[in-house]
Amino acid sequence: MRVIAGKARRLQLKTPEGYETRPTTDKIKETLFNIINPYIADADFLDIFSGSGAIGIEALSRGARYAAFVENSRPALDCIKSNLKYTKLDQQAEIFSLDALKAIRALELKGKVFDIVFMDPPFDQMIEKDILLALQNSNIIYCDTIIIVEASKKTNFDYLEDTKFEIYKTKEYKSNKHVFIQERK
Repeated sequence: MRVIAGKARRLQLKTPEGYETRPTTDKIKETLFNIINPYIADADFLDIFSGSGAIGIEALSRGARYAAFVENSRPALDCIKSNLKYTKLDQQAEIFSLDALKAIRALELKGKVFDIVFMDPPFDQMIEKDILLALQNSNIIYCDTIIIVEASKKTNFDYLEDTKFEIYKTKEYKSNKHVFIQERK
């Protein structure tokens, strides 16, 4: 796995050993960033369930101003720290060694607000629903913040009808999908 574009282009990233994380493939990562690239420059980027940190690092490499990484697995946290140092992007990053819901509260207390939120929770456990419901009542997002959820193809987002969010784009891959969500206009 490598950084695809920007100032850290072509640098190889470490991934945590074992099966707790599912690194996003370079091809899927490239497709994702082709979609969000117009919004990356000077953005504040939140990477929840960061794993190796590859998505947030890609955002920083492509010009994001700041990235917050949320992860609670010790091997993954070590990997994120190592990857940030290796890519020399650590000065623009902050790592939160917390459960995702606790991290949202911590970010609220710090007054952080994000232009883009990316999350890659464990598949088929509906964890993304809890995070989206927390974000709905949070002050860490703007009314036009882009929220991207990486999910299995069978994940259903019908519950969004009862929230202030709506899906504005879905990009399906072989075994998973990216769901792009914003506040209802």
